[in-house]
Amino acid sequence: MTTVSVFAQDNSIKGFVYEESTGEPMMFTNVYLKGTAFGGSTNENGYFNINRIPDGSYTLLITSVGYDTISEVFNLSKGQSINRKYFLKETAQKLETVTITADKIEARTETKTSVITVTPKTITKIPSVGGQADFAQYLQVVPGVIFTGDQGGQLYIRGGSPIQNKVILDGMVVYNPFHSIGLFSVFDTDIIRNADVYTGGFGAEYSGRISSIMDISTRDGNKKRISGKIGGNTFGAKIMLEGPLKKAKNPDDATMSFIISAKNSYLEQTSKILYPYASEAGLPFNFQDIYGKVSLNAPNGSKFNLFGFSFNDQVNNYMSLSDFGWNSYGMGTNFLVIPGKAPVMIEGNIAYSSYTSRMKETDNPDRYSNINGFNMGFDFSQFFGKNTLKYGIEMLGYTTDYVTYSVYGHNKIGDKVNSTEIGIYAKYKAVLGKFLLEPSFRLQYYPSVTKGGLSPEPRIAIKYNTTDRFRLKAAAGMYSQNFVAATSDRDVVNLFYGFLSGIDNMPATFDGQPITGYLQKANHYIIGGEFDLTNSMTVNIEGYWKDFVQLTNINRNKIYADSPANYEIPDLLKKDFTKETGDAYGFDVSLKFEDKHWYLWAVYALGFVNREYEKATEDGSEMVKYPPHFDRRHNINLILTYTAGSKRQWEFSGRWNFGSGFPFTQVQGFYEYYSFQDGINFDYTTTNGELGVLYGELNGGRLPTYHRFDIDVKRKFYFSERITLEADLSVTNVYNRSNVFYVNLVTSEVARQLPILPTFGLTFSF
Repeated sequence: MTTVSVFAQDNSIKGFVYEESTGEPMMFTNVYLKGTAFGGSTNENGYFNINRIPDGSYTLLITSVGYDTISEVFNLSKGQSINRKYFLKETAQKLETVTITADKIEARTETKTSVITVTPKTITKIPSVGGQADFAQYLQVVPGVIFTGDQGGQLYIRGGSPIQNKVILDGMVVYNPFHSIGLFSVFDTDIIRNADVYTGGFGAEYSGRISSIMDISTRDGNKKRISGKIGGNTFGAKIMLEGPLKKAKNPDDATMSFIISAKNSYLEQTSKILYPYASEAGLPFNFQDIYGKVSLNAPNGSKFNLFGFSFNDQVNNYMSLSDFGWNSYGMGTNFLVIPGKAPVMIEGNIAYSSYTSRMKETDNPDRYSNINGFNMGFDFSQFFGKNTLKYGIEMLGYTTDYVTYSVYGHNKIGDKVNSTEIGIYAKYKAVLGKFLLEPSFRLQYYPSVTKGGLSPEPRIAIKYNTTDRFRLKAAAGMYSQNFVAATSDRDVVNLFYGFLSGIDNMPATFDGQPITGYLQKANHYIIGGEFDLTNSMTVNIEGYWKDFVQLTNINRNKIYADSPANYEIPDLLKKDFTKETGDAYGFDVSLKFEDKHWYLWAVYALGFVNREYEKATEDGSEMVKYPPHFDRRHNINLILTYTAGSKRQWEFSGRWNFGSGFPFTQVQGFYEYYSFQDGINFDYTTTNGELGVLYGELNGGRLPTYHRFDIDVKRKFYFSERITLEADLSVTNVYNRSNVFYVNLVTSEVARQLPILPTFGLTFSF
């Protein structure tokens, strides 16, 4: 029985919940006071804070599916503040049914509009292409994500280009998270704790991109013992090692642990032997990724992490057209501080990273891009019962050095620019009965932007728990960014995209109206609903509209140098960049079913993407609408996984993907082209011209549909409680669909995506 005093309301119970076997934080675990409305779930750090508890006697319960329940009795009075650490132990009892999971708790207590939370468990549910489950492969089945191909593929999220997607690793900005072979990311699945993928409508704690956010956090190393994984397959190999540097002799001791991961590809070598039919020269994709982290955990749950990475990618003689490569490195720290009695949590990060890419082409000048700089931020969370106020500040400083060329290949574009960003934000989460209300506001300032560098950005997210099974949700917001990728929409192979900031080389007007700022901006509007058909099956429906108020792109009209000699030439014919507008709209439907043996994930997305630019004409200019090359109308993903055996040692999975055709620009004819590089001294009567191309309507054609079926079979062998061996046999593109990669507009030669590729791998865990 609970006794309550109406005079004291300041008692609190806070702390952390960890998994006993590894010491890893337990996310989204139920923590509540039995028989009351006080409680909630742990966050991604395993932290909980129950405050404003009246005086009285209470039983604290901690429950999570698959783990033994923990209970503790407290007698609270006179403003007590109790700090605890709990360790959940896996239950020996096999549960036949699951009634409440972490996903369900999160769905009812978080607004979670247009966001998918990804964990290693969900990543391994899909077929492991190349023998390794990978974050990039899972992203391809997220609603709203469009994947352009197996080779050189990029991810486009609800109408946004790759430069408009921000990727954060442990608080550090990662500028290119995907390798040139589109099946792999730079992240090792085994070191990921969780990843929140926002396809739109994200809150004010995020900035600097106008389309999407991927926020990835890594695990701490095992605090109990040395453990790890060693694996190899026909695509590559990996190793992961973790363990304690300082063990806890009792629950109140500080701990120190480490985790390190390395993986590489040797596909260029093995493909010549195993897959000679895929390409005469082999599959020239090489990469190497290394990540390391040291974690120090204080007795009260405060923590300090130090981490670093080195990622690189190299493609040799790609499609006989180019050599491409990039390297990226960085290091940083993040921390979590839990002050004494105050219901506050403080988080912060400081990091430096660098990304350099180069492309060498046979018929065009070399292209180069580098971005390097720091980012730092401090966040404060205050807890008011079930409500939370989060606020903070973020600063970025970076240098971009970019050299590329216009669509005609002769006008150099690029510059070296130093840029900074400063942002402050506040977000309040209020629980009002069945309503979850989350208004937020960010004030973002770009000092290096010469026009319109201050951007006020209000945002809001709402959820209404109509019933225990049905929830309505909505989100809206304003977003800005300073980065531009100056790649041509007519590139045959678009491996290279770099970073340029502080763009001001633009016409003074757009469609007859003055251009008032140089930032790229977008507004998001999202509405949807979630319905739990059963305890194991959930349907999610979302409709969205992204209004791209201002975009920056290469000026397709440029034919004159922007020099004093051409001062009378209109800006539209001489500026490097120009403004565009556009929008993306559509809806997606996802269905998820999961029980003891079966996992089903089905997604259908309908999308429309439009852009509008100003085209030069003989009489001046006209506005032209066109679909960008990633405008895919229909996208379907079906995943089915079955787990069998007394120890769940067998796993069978399959994935089918269908996508309607991408737009491309058709050719109307050819002509002899003279560059007149010597001006009036150029003698066209004695010089051979180059092949000129007469293009048709921009992206007026459509490629054929894309579809692919992958399967995977896994078998685990248990040698002891901690030592296992997993064998993996997978087949990519089972029915050997001849999907189109691109069409050479000059020769009409068709390049294909990857053919059928069987792979086999072994992974030893200890």
